[in-house]
Amino acid sequence: MNWTRIDWDDLPGGNVEHVEAHDLTTEEVEYVLENYESKASSRSSGYPSVFGYTQDGRYVIVVFEEEDDTVIPVTAYEVPEP
Repeated sequence: MNWTRIDWDDLPGGNVEHVEAHDLTTEEVEYVLENYESKASSRSSGYPSVFGYTQDGRYVIVVFEEEDDTVIPVTAYEVPEP
C-alpha cells in the first residue's frame, strides 16, 4: 500500500483518542502501517486492516480507511500473535 499521508484527528472522539485508549501512540501505529506483516479486513466493520509489530514487540491490528493516497486510522489494539 502506498500512502503518502496519514490523517490524525486529535479532537475528542477522534482516532488519536481511539488508539491511545488501547495504550498505543500515533508513532507506534504509523510504524505498523509502514512495516506490517499481513493484511486483512476488520471482522466487525469490514474496513481494511494490517497486522504487525510495534518497535517494542507488541503485535497489533490497525484498522483504517483509505482516501486516495491518505490512510485514516480508525483504531488499533494489541491482539494475540498468530
